[in-house]
Amino acid sequence: MKKQNLIDMEGVVTESLPNAMFRVCSDNGCPVLAHISGRIRRNYIRILPGDRVKVELSPYDLTKGRTTYRLRARSSNN
Repeated sequence: MKKQNLIDMEGVVTESLPNAMFRVCSDNGCPVLAHISGRIRRNYIRILPGDRVKVELSPYDLTKGRTTYRLRARSSNN
């Protein structure tokens, strides 16, 4: 069940850190330190630098968040 007071945003992973932490640069340019959600961890979804992800932020601390979804890469064949 999703909490109502979270802020959703999209960004690009710029750096992979230890303990499943990632530095994400959001679309508006502010850096966010994000860990991965349990669903991503349970399904062994790999997140690499350069991947586009969705991140949930708490309204109390906008510098830390949780990665909830890895967006699919656009195919270059189109």
